[in-house]
Amino acid sequence: MSILQGNIEAIIDGVLPIESDNLNSLHQETMLLTRLVEDLRTLSLAEAGQLRFQPEAVDLKALLQQVIGQYQAQLVSKRTEVILESPEDLPQAWADPDRTAQVIRNLLNNAFNYTPEGGAITIRLASSPRGITVSVIDTGTGIPPEDLPYVFDRFYRVDRSRARSTGGSGLGLAIVKQLVEVQGGRVWVESTSGKGSTFYFDLPSG
Repeated sequence: MSILQGNIEAIIDGVLPIESDNLNSLHQETMLLTRLVEDLRTLSLAEAGQLRFQPEAVDLKALLQQVIGQYQAQLVSKRTEVILESPEDLPQAWADPDRTAQVIRNLLNNAFNYTPEGGAITIRLASSPRGITVSVIDTGTGIPPEDLPYVFDRFYRVDRSRARSTGGSGLGLAIVKQLVEVQGGRVWVESTSGKGSTFYFDLPSG
């Protein structure tokens, strides 16, 4: 807000010229604020039990393929590969497809941000006693042991040096936890510093 306010005041005072670069910068800041407000709204509604869910039988493999397809431009530009592994006899999940797609996007965004250029992200589906487990495995720098208990907390950042423009709102993983748990699933993470991280979530089968 302070950056946005300062730049607008500079334009009003004639200190900052009205040019496309300056206007683009202001537009980026408003987009970041919009995303932050929407993330906070989603999280607050989920925590209050007021977020609408419409569960149905969901083909998680097909849903993942759809979401991964939305990242093709980013994957090409960063030379990052996404590998999808799924057994042929995987049962359908009982979940809200839109909210589950949001969970997958948040985990993919997180993996994409921390995976170096030329790396790979593996998404693995497997049957489990609780239903279906989804694993998102990156080849990033990993998470220090002291940070692991807090990664799903609001605004928590493992890398404090990351800016909002590259590191997101700091709410993505908190939203993942809420959206998974409200659908009867659970979420957890395993990581070793320097060797990447694996984020898991499971959902009941349909």
